[in-house]
Amino acid sequence: MKYISTRGNAPELSFEEAMLTGLARDGGLYVPESIPTLSADDIAGLAGKSYEEAAFVVMRPFVGDAFTDEEFKGIIARAYANFRHDARAPLVQLAPNHYLLELFHGPTLAFKDFAMQLIGQLFQFSLARRNERVTIVGATSGDTGSAAIEAFRGLSNVDVFILFPDGRVSDIQRKQMTTPEDANVHALALDGDFDDCQAKLKDMFNDFEFRDGVKLAGVNSINWARVLAQVVYYLTSAVSLGAPHRKVSFTVPTGNFGDIFAGYIAKKMGLPIERLVIATNQNDILHRTMESGAYTKEGVTPSISPSMDIQVSSNFERALFDAYGRDGNAVAQLMEELNEGAFAVSQGAMETLREHFDSGRASEDETNATIANEFTACGEVLCPHSAVGVKVADAYLGEVPMVTLATAHPAKFPDAVEAAMGARPALPPHMADMMDKDERVTRVPNDLGALEALIKERIAQR
Repeated sequence: MKYISTRGNAPELSFEEAMLTGLARDGGLYVPESIPTLSADDIAGLAGKSYEEAAFVVMRPFVGDAFTDEEFKGIIARAYANFRHDARAPLVQLAPNHYLLELFHGPTLAFKDFAMQLIGQLFQFSLARRNERVTIVGATSGDTGSAAIEAFRGLSNVDVFILFPDGRVSDIQRKQMTTPEDANVHALALDGDFDDCQAKLKDMFNDFEFRDGVKLAGVNSINWARVLAQVVYYLTSAVSLGAPHRKVSFTVPTGNFGDIFAGYIAKKMGLPIERLVIATNQNDILHRTMESGAYTKEGVTPSISPSMDIQVSSNFERALFDAYGRDGNAVAQLMEELNEGAFAVSQGAMETLREHFDSGRASEDETNATIANEFTACGEVLCPHSAVGVKVADAYLGEVPMVTLATAHPAKFPDAVEAAMGARPALPPHMADMMDKDERVTRVPNDLGALEALIKERIAQR
């Protein structure tokens, strides 16, 4: 299994090389040269398997000869050992033919744990075998950072630096990043929004002297292994609802497009998905693009669903690569135009995207109302991001079962939930003392040179 860049001018890599590299050296994102497929019998055979057993079946074709079967099974088992629900990703019924996929039973109460816990184990195994050390830098709108810190904290061969937008994450999200005491993890509050954090991360990867000097690696959703891990729960949930003999639809609250792109990969593998619905909040660049064909940045407006406050959706590049017939030069041109603020998707590419994706938008008032209504109707407490998904899904409900992804535990956003439904969601008992812990955080300017100097200094101290 080989991996190629979405911009067509980087070396082909193996799965392990692509995982450890993150962003391609031409600025593109790695994708499989071809998508392995599962037969209807293969998919049906997932019924009754544990989540870990299903994960092995789904992901094994993508890893090539990077690990033996026993090594990979051990990596998967360790990745999900600390989840607090035996089903890992349980389904809850909201209404006739509408289901909620709870993805918040991992260590940091967010869907990012499914990918980050796996990638932490993959990195640990590979680096130990190679006797290498890397520097991981990540950008987060809230949940990726805490999941990365939890996955890599305390490891001897990894230093982790997480950039988050100062004042634009929830208190719980911030505390999860700033309270770990391990010397190898560093929370950096950047003066700017998430797009600024993401831009600085990409600038570091494109500064080859710095990148090679600190052995930079990335665990944002630019990393293919992150997307791959998320493919699994599309298949397990669909099989629970009758796939492959029955079609299933999914609505995904998304800002960076990684989670819904994983659904697209599941579809390409053979899962009979009727609809993949992109759910956006008021920062609705993906919905606007699907409607108009124009990807135009309009600035970020802070919302009660901050993890979706994004205007540069990195993983959309992977979807564009397929929509343009895997033409790396065409994608590279679009990304150059985006540096100026906008690009137009060709008519043919838009037709391809619309074959696979629908979209919708939820306003702040609609999100609040959805939180209140779902609590009244069925007792389910939604985080604001999950509520965006549920609201958008309503327009697409029909005979085909709809699964909306619940991306975070409501207690990660207690102020927003309390304002919407009048009751404050409590943290799980094992995290009840989170808000009382001391914080370790460094505030940093939106300046590449200053960030690189700080990272070098911290590494030297280790």
